[in-house]
Amino acid sequence: MHQNDFALPRSLAANERLHALIPGGAHTYAKGDDQYPEDLAPVISHGRGAEVWDVDGNRYVEYGSGLRSVSLGHAHPRVLEAVRRELDRGSNFVRPSIVEVAAAERFLATVPTADMVKFAKNGSDVTTAAVRLARAVTGRARVAICADQPFFSVDDWFIGTTPMAAGIPDAINELTVTFPYGDLAATEELLTRYRDEVACLILEPAGHSEPPEGYLAGLRELADRHGCLLVFDEMITGLRWSEAGAQGLYGVVPDLSTFGKALGNGFAVSALAGRRDLMEHGGLRHPHERVFLLSTTHGAETHSLAAAMAVLGTYVEEGITARLHTLGERLAAGVREAAATAGVADHVVVRGRASNLVFGTLDEKLRPSQEYRTLFLRQLLASGVLAPSFVVSSALTDADIEQTVEAVAAACAVYRTALDAGDPTPWLGGRPVRPVFRRLV
Repeated sequence: MHQNDFALPRSLAANERLHALIPGGAHTYAKGDDQYPEDLAPVISHGRGAEVWDVDGNRYVEYGSGLRSVSLGHAHPRVLEAVRRELDRGSNFVRPSIVEVAAAERFLATVPTADMVKFAKNGSDVTTAAVRLARAVTGRARVAICADQPFFSVDDWFIGTTPMAAGIPDAINELTVTFPYGDLAATEELLTRYRDEVACLILEPAGHSEPPEGYLAGLRELADRHGCLLVFDEMITGLRWSEAGAQGLYGVVPDLSTFGKALGNGFAVSALAGRRDLMEHGGLRHPHERVFLLSTTHGAETHSLAAAMAVLGTYVEEGITARLHTLGERLAAGVREAAATAGVADHVVVRGRASNLVFGTLDEKLRPSQEYRTLFLRQLLASGVLAPSFVVSSALTDADIEQTVEAVAAACAVYRTALDAGDPTPWLGGRPVRPVFRRLV
């Protein structure tokens, strides 16, 4: 089929059914069909390894699987075996399961910078618990978040800072302040301006570029000096940077940290970890006022904790983090070579740590462009590559990487033609993709 004729009629019909019943047509905004070219948002039937199939029967090499959560590939045998073993034993009880202590022991052995851990189902629950705990132990109301990072929680303390702040009172928004990544002087100025008011600094310890030399250690010192907690959001960096996350790689220990995504390989499990003296405020063995830290009916679902243990074991025993980096480096090199060959090396750019690659699409004046992103995604889809990012899973094969690079080469040729024409519109197939965070639909 010619790329311009590529169509997904069954997915289109399924998307209509989704929108009729589910606000936004998806349970995560980043999975919405507005993130894909018009009428080319595949609805997935099933997946195995690094491949997925849509309801139209098309096969794709998939990147960013499960919004970075499925890092071992779909239906990973070791994870499924662990899950199946628990399914026959019951999933939830009126008292803790022995699986809970086994999972805690495995997690803390893998992330030895923490003393205690509490599990939940999603990232927002644990980041919000970290914020609540920081406020409780410091007696301070303000939260300082890294301004350059896209997401921390669905809860009001964060969403109130985004363009989608409808329904959140200004009084709550005023309690969240921001600091720039990599700038210790600006962060110190913020902490001085709000002296004795900031409960915690919360940030992803690393992103699409490496932390400046001494930056994380400098934040540690600032937090200590100003009496606030340092919280690392390791949703993405956890396991992908090292088995113990960015804190394990860079050797800077936060007071609290949060994990999720890769931890369950698609099964719902997240974790709040940290110092014993802090975490015990949410327990029963302390003399302080009680903190309602985390209390979730499904947080200790046995099969999800079994999945987490299998994931942690697989990462440690099979060197998965190193494999993710090797695969990412191979992919990045291939994409950059294909872009250079097509004459668009300045327009199709790959960024980030090899285990967490994203791409940028720039227009004729080297400005980020949603129109050119739409063109690029459309061409990749037609070549059998589903890639809102280039975040790899360990299930990718050499053949998958080769197919991806060939798809990128074909897309870059069209990209060059559009740049020469000074207008990508004929290659969009409809409206451009849109940013997730925007005030109006």
